[in-house]
Amino acid sequence: MLNPQNIERLKNIKLAVFDVDGVLTDGTLLYTANGEETKMFNALDGHGIKMLMQTGVEVAIISGRESAALKRRAQDQGITQLFMGVHDKRDVFTRLLAALNLEEAQSAGLGDDVIDLPFLTRAGFAACVPAAPAFVKQHVHYITQAGGGHGAAREFCELIMQAQGTLAPLLQKYLK
Repeated sequence: MLNPQNIERLKNIKLAVFDVDGVLTDGTLLYTANGEETKMFNALDGHGIKMLMQTGVEVAIISGRESAALKRRAQDQGITQLFMGVHDKRDVFTRLLAALNLEEAQSAGLGDDVIDLPFLTRAGFAACVPAAPAFVKQHVHYITQAGGGHGAAREFCELIMQAQGTLAPLLQKYLK
C-alpha cells in the first residue's frame, strides 16, 4: 500500500529506470554450452512497460551485465535508453537525466541489489523486489509484492500509471 507522500512522488514521474537481473528476470543466470548467456523475461512485465511508455513516461534500462538477450528484449519493447555493462550506475543515471532534461524527482527506479542504490537513492521514487537484501529495502520507498521476473516490473509500472491517472483509461481501451 502506498502512503500519500509516495503517491505524490509518483505523480511527477517522467522516467522509469529498471535494473535487469533480479528485476526484469528472476536473477537466474543461464549459460549455453557455448557460453552464451540467456535470460527469461516475463510477458506481463513487458506489456506493463509498453503501457507505461504509451502514457508518455520514458523507460530506461541500466544493467551491470552485457547481454545479447537483453539487447533483443529492449529492441522488441521499443526501449531506446539501454545501458549495459555499467559499473557506475550513478554516472549513467546522472547523464541520462541531463540528456532528457529531467530532475531526479521526475524519475523512478526499480532495483534489487546494492549496485542499484546509486540511482535508487537519487530517484524521486525508488522500489525494490522482495528478494532484495535488507540494506536495499531500508533505502527505498516501496517493496513490490511480486518478485523479479514474476510481475514486479508490471506492478511498478501500474503504480506510476495509477498515481498519474492513466491506468484506468488505458485499460478501458482493452474492453472496446
